[in-house]
Amino acid sequence: MASDVKISLANRPLVLWLLTAGGFFAFFTFGFVDNIKGPALPNLLQDLNFSYSQGGTILSGAYLGFVVATLLAGPLSDLMGNRAILCAAGLFIALGLWGLSTVSTYALLFLSMLVVGLGAGAIEVGGNGLIVALHRQAQGRYLNLLATFHGIGSMLAPLYAAWILTAGGSWRQIFLYGAPLAVLLAVLFMLPMRGATEKGETHSFDWIVLRRTGFSSTMLLFYLGLAFYVATELGIAAWIVEYLIRQKGMAQTTASYYLAGFFAFVMAGRLVGSIFVERIGYLRSVLWAAVGALICMLVGLLSPPALAFFLPMSGFFCSIIFPTVTAAVSRLHTQNTGTILGLLFTAGGLGGTLGPAAIGVGSDAWGIQWGFALNALFCLIVIGAMGALHQLSSEQ
Repeated sequence: MASDVKISLANRPLVLWLLTAGGFFAFFTFGFVDNIKGPALPNLLQDLNFSYSQGGTILSGAYLGFVVATLLAGPLSDLMGNRAILCAAGLFIALGLWGLSTVSTYALLFLSMLVVGLGAGAIEVGGNGLIVALHRQAQGRYLNLLATFHGIGSMLAPLYAAWILTAGGSWRQIFLYGAPLAVLLAVLFMLPMRGATEKGETHSFDWIVLRRTGFSSTMLLFYLGLAFYVATELGIAAWIVEYLIRQKGMAQTTASYYLAGFFAFVMAGRLVGSIFVERIGYLRSVLWAAVGALICMLVGLLSPPALAFFLPMSGFFCSIIFPTVTAAVSRLHTQNTGTILGLLFTAGGLGGTLGPAAIGVGSDAWGIQWGFALNALFCLIVIGAMGALHQLSSEQ
């Protein structure tokens, strides 16, 4: 991937760590904004008299925007550098959150979610690309640490939303008060930084190599696994509050705390994962993590409300899947890395687009219990894809 720094790490360690901190803040913002939607959803549906299917479709706007952004931001990051991508991301998110706080029609809510998704997708590509360029060694460790900040933002988001709602605020304020965070992100990456370049070191693509490597059988399995992992994580994040309220009989505030717990487990898992993924191996770590997540989900789904805590506990195992898959792909591809990661994250975005929407449609058709249980099916597909990749790597 194109590097965003002209200098050697030994000569400019301050620039290295300032850029690293900026990447971590970008992912904190990503996690925070991405997970205020779930706690706001029940009030939005009730206030505007929307169905589960309509709510799921509105949510899918964010993931459609994510898909578009990742598809475009990969090549753009190779050409323009990751700082420009992250600056644009902050502006898109701020605009989208402002829209969500002001509009009421189904179409405009979908459009506002799509704009938020454009920003989120840009952070996904720009943030991961920045860390991959800065830390060539132990990428699995640093990408898991990067994702930990996504977990911190994700954990705080439902607590923030619950605080606004219990104080008498509305779902619109949940979105509006998050916009300054995105503005700060844009400003941070607008600031000039001595020793950092505005563009990467390479400004072209090897399309022949890209066609051969980006669509190999190995990469198709990576795309499949990541797509259904994102469908799982975002399906849980978007619908666990509604599921716990309707199926387990919890109060909305309590259900929001369970969502916060999910991301607390995600954060803890990534901290732990940053230590052991390099030792155990990327694919083996991901495979066993997916198995652990599936077991937790099944226990939480099939048990009485007293054991519902197994649902947020699944976040501990889900935690390492995305960053560790990213590290595995980055290690495989040293050419056109930004574009390859863009394709990988586009697959993830497709999963994020279809997963929450499928749960909404399934909940309308079969009830929230069976609709939410689709997350377990998604996780099973992840296990199949990662198992196949592990088998392929063992044979080579």
